Amino acid sequence: MHSSHLLLEEPIRMASILEPSKSSFFPALTKIVGTLGPKSRSVEILSGCLKSGMSVARFDFSWGDAEYHQETLDNLKVAVKSTKKLCAVMLDTVGPELQVINKSEKAITLKADGLVTLTPNQDQEASSEVLPINFNGLAKAVKKGDTIFVGQYLFTGSETTSVWLEVDEVKGDDVICLSRNAATLAGSLFTLHASQVHIDLPTLTVKDKEVISTWGVQNKIDFLSLSYCRHAEDVRQTREMLKKLGDLSQTQIFAKIENVEGLTHFDEILQEADGIILSRGNLGIDLPPEKVFLFQKAALYKCNMAGKPAVLTRVVDSMTDNLRPTRAEATDVANAVLDGSDAILLGAETLRGLYPVETISTVGRICAEAEKVFNQDLYFKKTVKYVGEPMTHLESIASSAVRAAIKVKASVIICFTSSGRAARLIAKYRPTMPVISVVIPRVKTNQLKWSFSGAFEARQSLIVRGLFPMLADPRHPAESTSATNESVLKVALDHGKQAGVIKSHDRVVVCQKVGDSSVVKIIELED
Repeated sequence: MHSSHLLLEEPIRMASILEPSKSSFFPALTKIVGTLGPKSRSVEILSGCLKSGMSVARFDFSWGDAEYHQETLDNLKVAVKSTKKLCAVMLDTVGPELQVINKSEKAITLKADGLVTLTPNQDQEASSEVLPINFNGLAKAVKKGDTIFVGQYLFTGSETTSVWLEVDEVKGDDVICLSRNAATLAGSLFTLHASQVHIDLPTLTVKDKEVISTWGVQNKIDFLSLSYCRHAEDVRQTREMLKKLGDLSQTQIFAKIENVEGLTHFDEILQEADGIILSRGNLGIDLPPEKVFLFQKAALYKCNMAGKPAVLTRVVDSMTDNLRPTRAEATDVANAVLDGSDAILLGAETLRGLYPVETISTVGRICAEAEKVFNQDLYFKKTVKYVGEPMTHLESIASSAVRAAIKVKASVIICFTSSGRAARLIAKYRPTMPVISVVIPRVKTNQLKWSFSGAFEARQSLIVRGLFPMLADPRHPAESTSATNESVLKVALDHGKQAGVIKSHDRVVVCQKVGDSSVVKIIELED
């Protein structure tokens, strides 16, 4: 398996590029988050998405009601059962998103160099002269010369469905703008983004709180994607709210960095959040184009060193309507992997795209190829240096397990964990082989009934690069002095064999707790 690992720094035989990629049970170590919507909600399509490599399903509450999303989720549960592929659930909040309201849903055509008025008066009909918006503080926030983008999925520069406006004059509550390009806005809802302007709205809206405390609680969501996260305080307040919602105290918060404000407070946000989503659609507007790659590399490096998952968005926009990505997009996905991304988030591509399954499959194949040339040796040294000495007990065990696995060319690392922390630490050192995280459930009681923890921890590793969870039998404790771990190890090995990642005579590195000690051992399999 590992002889196929090349390094970009070494000369690559051109003939090896032409060799067909081998398919495997784990399509790639990098994870794929799919946004579910009109084109990806039937059991059949969802089963295809799971088989192609989607491991997290994102439910975007910017559109669609709770009932609609519930139907989709119920279908997803059926697909999970039939494919036997685990899938985590991510709820994406609306946040302080500014929207143009087009009640008539008629297409609006804007001409280049024409004037258009943005008004908070929602009783007015949307037209090529007037666009009603859902926020009455825009006139106070912007000034002459500011840039505003309006579009179905924001301005990428290539489509004709977005318009670039320049503020010409502020008149009372209205903002009069000059249209810099011609565009046709179709549909009932468009997003509006004022570049580098502070919008005085709460990060969690009343509607967001309502959705989290009803739909979120009912479905025990694994991840909450906090849209337009601007300060560490946003994350702290959200965490306080989740703590009061029973099971959701375990939900992980992923801060979505969408504008310059979030970028400015990135370090503090990273400290508070469980993971980061780099929303390149909005960021690509707030930042000059030549700075986007720089932010991506810097942010991914910081997430990697902190051992927190980093998710990248807007990679294969053109696959919304096409079966193949552009050359730039294919290269972009590969560079995201080489830069250290844990997961790729697909938005419109799976939500309303014509080829959701093919998109997931294509992105997975590109990720797998990029992983083969990822310079793990350099990455490992950088991480060890960053962590410094003395290392914590757990960090030392995790890095040693990865080093041992690479030295003996192990086919997998098996890690026993109950909180998932040990497995995430192993994944932080980016081993070149999959990490099977055997989550041992813990028994909890509220004096009235028994319940097991573990399902949350297992699903939450589905967004971490290289981690593949397996829920063990609750009768096997994670810390053991007896032979119970041997039986659960056998189950994990069988799981690996079925998946095709372990063969006879392979070496496997096992990381587990025995009594008070953490043990890393190397097993050589017989026939």
